[in-house]
Amino acid sequence: MKQIYLDHSATTPMRSEVIELVYDLMKNHFGNPSSLHKIGDDARGYLQTARVQLAEALGAANTEEDEIYFTSGGTEADNLAILGLAEQVGKGHLMTSAVEHHAVLDTCKYLASHGFDLTVLPVDQYGMVDPDEVKKNLRPDTFLVSLIHANNEVGTINPVAQIGEILQEAEVAFHIDAVQSFGKIPVKVNEIKADMITVSSHKINGPKGVGALYKQHELQINRRVFGGGQERGLRSGTENLTGIAGFGLAAELSQKEMAKHAAYWQSLRDYLVERLLAEIPFSRLNGHPTERLPHNANVSFNYIEAEALLLHLALNGVCCSAGSACSSADGQPSHVLAAMGIAPEWAHGALRMTIGIGNTQEEMDATADLLKNKVDMLRLSSPYYDAKTGGSSGLKPKY
Repeated sequence: MKQIYLDHSATTPMRSEVIELVYDLMKNHFGNPSSLHKIGDDARGYLQTARVQLAEALGAANTEEDEIYFTSGGTEADNLAILGLAEQVGKGHLMTSAVEHHAVLDTCKYLASHGFDLTVLPVDQYGMVDPDEVKKNLRPDTFLVSLIHANNEVGTINPVAQIGEILQEAEVAFHIDAVQSFGKIPVKVNEIKADMITVSSHKINGPKGVGALYKQHELQINRRVFGGGQERGLRSGTENLTGIAGFGLAAELSQKEMAKHAAYWQSLRDYLVERLLAEIPFSRLNGHPTERLPHNANVSFNYIEAEALLLHLALNGVCCSAGSACSSADGQPSHVLAAMGIAPEWAHGALRMTIGIGNTQEEMDATADLLKNKVDMLRLSSPYYDAKTGGSSGLKPKY
């Protein structure tokens, strides 16, 4: 059975160029970058090359020194940015939004439980933060606003440049979680006015287990990992050289090919969405219709549970995610969809399909055909769907 992979927001396959580089490093360049001998110098050269590649991809002002810090992934980078600055200031007020990845949202809630004041900003029906809400909630003791650039579930892109200007004028630090947007759309420091930016390797066809935090030179944050003083004292531990070098190359390649990939992915995404909305009754697109990542399609199908649909898709070789994946035993839908005001009966039927390198229009057709079949099948077994009228049976879902 041929597998159709439509879960590129979860992770991506490594590019062949990256695999070749990682293999060469594992075999021939095994040195510790901190060692003061020739083999260590050789390893350190690859480390610095990757740092420059990431800095250039982000438009950082200083590509050689102290603005790119490698971590174990996006989650650690988010934690380092938020907790590191909070510990530096000691107390005060911070803001985030209701649709953040849990790496940000849970970290901010942790600070709220330890004496910091937290404002969780609302979003509109598309999952977008209103810059006026940010401005309205600023206080004299506000030290940080942490927002996602593009939502990991519905793909909506926040107006970060406008928000960045507001925060720059107010002299409040701005952290952007760009794990989903980096490599898909431009993420440039000077354009979005960010003081810190989180990015991840395995979302752009690089190795897993490596991410990075861009930190503006003048901003001071506390370290979270103690030890040998690597990453200029901010993140100790022997560097994951193979992962870092692979990340650097993946970042460079993604920048070179971004425009071409984005246009192609968007054409496939739009084709798939148009088919689904036209051919499957009681379906809807979640997220902003235009201000969204080019590869993201989050579609809800009423009268079904997305988890059941996922199972049938997986059995037929289609890999994607349930946008309404429950995070607790109480059966509540995605916090993102709930914050957008999407009714539970729609949220529970949300499916996230994300396109990437290797996908084709033939795969979009196969996916659409399979979804039509399986949605019809599942609705026939639903007590809330009346097959005779093609609508509600009058029963109320127990959500």
